[in-house]
Order: sequence, then structure tokens, then C-alpha cells
Amino acid sequence: MASMISYLLTFLSIMFWFFRLIVAYCFSMEIDIGFEPLNMWVEIALLFASVPCIILMIRRNLLGTFIYAFMYWMYFGSDLIMIINSILQGTFTSSMTSTAVAAIVGVGIPVFNLFDVYLNKNRAGKFGDKKTDWFYKNKDYDRQFDERADKNNYKF
Repeated sequence: MASMISYLLTFLSIMFWFFRLIVAYCFSMEIDIGFEPLNMWVEIALLFASVPCIILMIRRNLLGTFIYAFMYWMYFGSDLIMIINSILQGTFTSSMTSTAVAAIVGVGIPVFNLFDVYLNKNRAGKFGDKKTDWFYKNKDYDRQFDERADKNNYKF
């Protein structure tokens, strides 16, 4: 990860994962914290599937980030569409606010992460310094050096 924005977005993803873990735990223990999972079993599967995707996101892998975004869009997108419809119809209540915030964050963080990984030019495997690459990555120079070294016949 090259920029501070990349670090912050990845850290937000990890924090949101912990938040969803706490929501799932409190829901299973019947503790009311103001947030509820949409579907408990899907939430648990999403938590387990998010871990390798976040690791791939840290490694700047576009496929892992896309899978992460797709999972969260599918899970929180339906809730976000329901919230938008209730706002347009005028039936939005204050009790739906926590669900709306979780849905917006649940869709927003993966979108920003996807754009960050897609648009970032410093993905894994593409790091390098142009000032030293000619020396360290130049096989022709290594071959020339080896041929010169073989011709030196030092006698002791």
C-alpha cells in the first residue's frame, strides 16, 4: 500500500469487520445495541468470507477486492434499496436510522476500496526504483560481467 488513503480505507474495512462481529455476537447473546444483522447465518458466512478478501485487499489484489465489494453489495444493497424506497415514499422512521447508517457504510467502504485498488498504480509486484532497476534487473549486464570474469586468468 503506497498512500495514506489506502491505509485508511483498509483500516476502515477491518474496523467495520470488527463492528459486524460485535453486532453478530450481541445479537446471538440477545444484547440490544441498536444494530441487528439482516440475516444471522449470512452475516456469519460474510464474516468468515471477508477475512481472506481483506488479506487480498492488503496485498492489493484486484480480484479479492472485487469479491469483497460484491459480497457487501449483495448483503447491504438490498437493505439500502429498501431504505431509499422508504425515504422516497415518506415512510422513513427514526428507528431505521441505524440500519441506514450500517447499509451506507457497508456499501460505501467496499466501493472506495475497489476504486482505490483499481486506480492505484503501486500494486503488489510493480514496485521498483527506476534509478537502480537498470543495474539489478538487467540480465545482459550480468552476462557481460560473467564473461569478463571468466577471462581473467590470475596465476599465483
